[in-house]
Formats: sequence, structure tokens, C-alpha cells
Amino acid sequence: MASANVLQLDDNNFDSEINKGATPILVDFWAPWCGPCRMIAPVLDKIADAMAGQAIVAKVNVDEAPGVASRFRVSSIPTLLFFKNGEVREQVVGLQSEADLTSRLKALM
Repeated sequence: MASANVLQLDDNNFDSEINKGATPILVDFWAPWCGPCRMIAPVLDKIADAMAGQAIVAKVNVDEAPGVASRFRVSSIPTLLFFKNGEVREQVVGLQSEADLTSRLKALM
């Protein structure tokens, strides 16, 4: 079961949620058919729970939000974008460790 702390984004709410404030946001571009995406999901849930109130973990299903995915030129998934103040600060593609993702988020605080 996905964490209640993970924010679901789509073409309609992406901009309003990303531009809300200075809280760092990790956005996972994924799809249900993507094996590595399913493998990283529990790691992202854990980070979302551990960093609740300090950072936001969000997910964009590329099949359901093709506009956002194409805007950020997502061609491989999982693609993880790190936002601060509405701007992309960093991007990583593929499986990443919990420690690596957490340290990248903390660096934006």
C-alpha cells in the first residue's frame, strides 16, 4: 500500500503543487508497467513518511500525465526530479538508494 504522504500529481495539479512554496519536492515519474518503478516505490514511500513536514515526495504516472512528462523531457523511467521553489534543481534516472535520495533532498533544505 502506498504511503498517504506521497502526493499524486497530474497534468492538472502539477504546477500548482510544485509552486506552492520552498519545501523541497522529489517527483517520481513512473508507470505501473515499469519494473524498476515498482522496485523504487517502497523506498519513496519510506522517504515520504520519514521526511513528512520537511520535504514532499510526489509521483507522476507518465501514462496519465503525458503533458508533464513531455514538458520535462522524461524519456526513461523512473526519472526523479528534485524541485525547490518551483525549479528543477537535480535529476536522476533509474534506481537509487534511499540514502542517496534522502541526502539529495536534505541538500535542498
